[in-house]
Amino acid sequence: MRDADIHPVLRTLRREVRQWPDPVVGVVAKDSSQDPFRILIATVLSLRTKDLTTAEASGRLFALADTPAAMLKLTPARIERAIYPVGFYRNKAVQLLGISRALLGRYGGRVPDDIDELLTLPGVGRKTANLVVTVGYRKPGICVDIHVHRISNRWGYIKTRTPEESEEALRAKLPKRYWITYNDLLVPFGQHLCQPVSPWCSRCKVSDYCDRIGVTRSR
Repeated sequence: MRDADIHPVLRTLRREVRQWPDPVVGVVAKDSSQDPFRILIATVLSLRTKDLTTAEASGRLFALADTPAAMLKLTPARIERAIYPVGFYRNKAVQLLGISRALLGRYGGRVPDDIDELLTLPGVGRKTANLVVTVGYRKPGICVDIHVHRISNRWGYIKTRTPEESEEALRAKLPKRYWITYNDLLVPFGQHLCQPVSPWCSRCKVSDYCDRIGVTRSR
């Protein structure tokens, strides 16, 4: 993919993603009026977990506690029961309490809007921090999950080995006006069409721009 091709590709994806459900964190954001705490917690729950499971678990948990103070009133066992069967639910119950404790102790219960500060919270990595900043605060950031990393490299737009390298490469190359929405476009595209194995290239509206790096079989 040529650098200039990113503009028509993202314009096309903006139309195409309307046919697919929003990613779960986006749904939580809309339902909670962009509440950064709910977005943070839902993102932690979503790691290694399917969207439907995350949505149901988030709903059960937020019915019990939707602020750091309320979360700290719950026992780890109560949180576990609420969020099961998300991936690593026992570890995540401990993380959620640690996050809530840190938010109350260091930030007066407010979720910080700075990536470096978010990274100091228990269990929060760059993907989560970028998602909170972009979705919760609408500040520039690039959330690089496995879909963003894989598709950006499949297109030939970047050439990197890890999501961390992809974030750095995209920050240097992707026009800033696309930063906030890049993840929103590539995640549903990757879930429903540009899948890891045997992507639906015959149905893809941006296939003419794609270098198909690493694609050995397609439909």
